[in-house]
Amino acid sequence: MANSSSWADLADAIDDDLADGPVKVDRKRVLRIFVPYRWWLVLLVGLIAVTSVVGIGTPFVIQAIVDDALANRALGLLVALVGALIGIAAVTAAIQVVETLIASRVGQAVMHDLRVRVYSHLQKLSLRFFTASRTGEVQSRISNDIGGVQSLVTHSATQLTSSAATVAVSAVAMFVLDWKLALFSFLALPFSIWINRRIGNLRLQVAMRQQERLADMSSLVQESLSVSGIVLSKTTGQSRSLVERFTRTSRDVARLEVRSHTAGQWEYSLVDVLIAAMPALTYLLGGILMGTGSSVTTGTLVAMIALQAALIGPLEALLLLGVEYRSSMALFARIFDYLDREVDIVEAKDPVVVAPDQVRGEIRLKGVTFRYADDLPPVLREIDLEIPAGSRVGIVGATGSGKSTLGYLLARLYDVDSGSVTIDGVDIRDLSFASLAGMLGVVTQEPYLLHASVAENLRFAKEDASDAELVAAAKIAQIHDMVAALPEGYGTVVGERGYRFSGGEKQRLTLARTLLRDPPILLLDEATSALDTRTERAITEALDTMRADRTIITIAHRLSTVRHADQIIVFDHGQIVEQGTHDDLLARNNRYAELLGADRR
Repeated sequence: MANSSSWADLADAIDDDLADGPVKVDRKRVLRIFVPYRWWLVLLVGLIAVTSVVGIGTPFVIQAIVDDALANRALGLLVALVGALIGIAAVTAAIQVVETLIASRVGQAVMHDLRVRVYSHLQKLSLRFFTASRTGEVQSRISNDIGGVQSLVTHSATQLTSSAATVAVSAVAMFVLDWKLALFSFLALPFSIWINRRIGNLRLQVAMRQQERLADMSSLVQESLSVSGIVLSKTTGQSRSLVERFTRTSRDVARLEVRSHTAGQWEYSLVDVLIAAMPALTYLLGGILMGTGSSVTTGTLVAMIALQAALIGPLEALLLLGVEYRSSMALFARIFDYLDREVDIVEAKDPVVVAPDQVRGEIRLKGVTFRYADDLPPVLREIDLEIPAGSRVGIVGATGSGKSTLGYLLARLYDVDSGSVTIDGVDIRDLSFASLAGMLGVVTQEPYLLHASVAENLRFAKEDASDAELVAAAKIAQIHDMVAALPEGYGTVVGERGYRFSGGEKQRLTLARTLLRDPPILLLDEATSALDTRTERAITEALDTMRADRTIITIAHRLSTVRHADQIIVFDHGQIVEQGTHDDLLARNNRYAELLGADRR
């Protein structure tokens, strides 16, 4: 059990958040989520109104049973009134089934739309967003936050409408029966509403902290229980430390959960006592009124108590739903935060569409400058570079020289801060996304494979690829023989991120996946770093024979990879310091020669 000081610290943290004021959410924006289903909602509200009106007839039937049927011993009337009670119950039950079906379908449709909107928007964001965000945080927004509002969307909205309709109709019926008893019945309502708002605002802030800690926990699980995370923890002896860290985070989540459900319980208990006392006090007031010659009858008093009983449940539900609504606003705030993230890489309004077979592959960079953040120094400075169509170009340089950043810009994972990048004279910012993806194939140093079969991983690049095409691409990547020798061949599941394969095998699989599209421009970013020299040379020869006019850009740390390139570009501190063939650069005995010497040591 947690000690009292920990609970006090958590309470203080929540109080500090409250000092910042309530979470601001545009309620109209929340309501707009339901607009596509407005006619279904209109039907639902209509059905709820019918059940409320039909259900409210029960107290009046009871009044007639007491004052007319029983008092006058009218058996026929009694049978008819009892039949009316049963009929009301049957009609109400049937309509409520339809209400549940409509509410569930509409609610799940809204949840589906919200999940797809968030996921689609995240797909549009640039690499800059994902490098600054934790994977677990992103997953938490989609699963925990959107899942957290599911109850509000699928059930609470319907319950809110139903309870509000019941309260409204019950209130009218109570005033019709006797206005004095009706006013007396609502004495506790203003106090209840005040308590409800106070507790709702508190739980709103608790919900925000709760979701933040859930995101922390999701991130920790994602990072530490992935294959890479397990390898890191076991090889560094940090398993115990990670368990302790997870324990602290989980304890915070548990405390916040308790805080969320217990905040204001003493105040609620007082409201419950007042509401529970109302029927007894109504009997007392009714007796007094009947003793003074009032028009209140026994049937009226019994009907009033029945209306109060019918009112208490929906009224308490309304108060609790008000609290749940405010808590859900915290979740909507986090969801809208992602939806409001600016898409910094956008497609041109009238993009240039180029078919891959029309691409020559000439690339030019003019005055390209780029930095990852405004407060960081430029990674590339005033880069001018021309890569002829069909040429083999090597990009080399020390770690941090900017060579991989050049690859990100070519693939438009980032946009340049100044200058331009063109392919066949067209600025890549003017190309359609599909055209750029079709003309440029990228293979990175860190191969990413799906938890699927080898064939499914390859077809991720080209869904309609035939088995023959898979084999052809795998042969070029020098991986076919290994895959074919597996018991299940191309049906073998590679495991998450491909950890059932070696580093070199994964690189060859990702290369085969890219080659399956046969792009006219191929960008290899340390894509053969895990391969031996012999395999690397075989792949290079296979690429040359596959498509002679393909432009191949190889970003390499191992200089033997680019030895036979048509030209080698040497980067140093974000600038091009040398350019030429291997022999030319070696003869100059400058920066390239230094890198080559370091590579041989």
